[in-house]
Amino acid sequence: MVMGPTCGLILADLGADVVKIEPMPDGDKTRRLVGAGAGFFATFNRNKRSVAVDLKSPRGARLVRKLIARADAVIENFRPDAMERLGFGHEALLAEFPRLIYCALKGFLSGPYENRVALDEVVQMMGGLAYMTGPPGRPLRAGASVNDIMGGMFGAIAILAALQERQRTGKGQLVTSALFENNAFLVAQHMAQQAVTGKPPEPMPNRLPAWAIYDIFDTSDGGQLFVGVVTDTQWKLFCEAFHRADLYADATLDTNPKRVTARPRLLPVVAEIIRRHTRAEMMALCERIGLPFAPITRPGDLFDDPQLNQPGGMTEVELDDGRRVRLPGMPVEMAGRRFGSRIGLPKLGADSRALAQEAGLGAAEIAAMLKEGSLGE
Repeated sequence: MVMGPTCGLILADLGADVVKIEPMPDGDKTRRLVGAGAGFFATFNRNKRSVAVDLKSPRGARLVRKLIARADAVIENFRPDAMERLGFGHEALLAEFPRLIYCALKGFLSGPYENRVALDEVVQMMGGLAYMTGPPGRPLRAGASVNDIMGGMFGAIAILAALQERQRTGKGQLVTSALFENNAFLVAQHMAQQAVTGKPPEPMPNRLPAWAIYDIFDTSDGGQLFVGVVTDTQWKLFCEAFHRADLYADATLDTNPKRVTARPRLLPVVAEIIRRHTRAEMMALCERIGLPFAPITRPGDLFDDPQLNQPGGMTEVELDDGRRVRLPGMPVEMAGRRFGSRIGLPKLGADSRALAQEAGLGAAEIAAMLKEGSLGE
């Protein structure tokens, strides 16, 4: 629902012709998700063409094979063995199309778990991320589909690398990206911390940070602001900005390690200093003197964020009901260019007829497929 579409989205935003193969008669299930999944389709499916086809019908399977014959890569995000049962497993397709890059997006890479079914929550729980995110004894999933999205990113990276390798060898290959191993990559820093210190890392809400001031503070107008003071130079700037020469002169606070040790007595002092100012005042001051800071915002607040609303920062898509919404574009620039929506969100089967024609099907065969229901538009 997210991992495969993310992989295709990245390639589509970069300019690839991405064809979304959707099942008859209702298409991608994320078109109809509600609740926390209501935004999935709008987020991850711009810049793609849609063909609605019955893969289990002989004519439908033949059409998809013709499309694959013209493709550089196939991306699949099914549970283990599902593609094999449909006749589109990697061994069969690579034997038929030896230059094909076949990207399988799974729950797990090769190993004892490889046949398990996974979700983002599953690997967050078993991979230590939920433990690190929530307070002690209360594991909590991250606030976004981090493994799905990053897993799709790694899949796209692997496809691009495999295409480069094909330039040298003339051969395609199977590449696989997986949720669990992605999650392990995310928590590797905590594993390394334990290896270095010999002590298990504390969950983030209970952690001892590496920096003395690295916290969320209340402001006088009821707002909240994250402020970091992560170097000795920044400590000097902080003390000067708030006219606290006494703090800067305190020898027990003159290095970051000392300030970390002194956090129990230092943080209340810093909190009181910040509480005397509005959030806007603090943001202006932090920006002026060069301190890391961040207002605590909700996702909906980002629609009006001035940074995202720079040219190319947001891209517009049209929803099924005709409303147009702006969503964040791909977070990269190339030669000063940003990547946005070229062809928007595809209507189910909107490109079925055109893609069938591109695959070499004649008008009579297309009409027959539409009549029997193996193709939809």
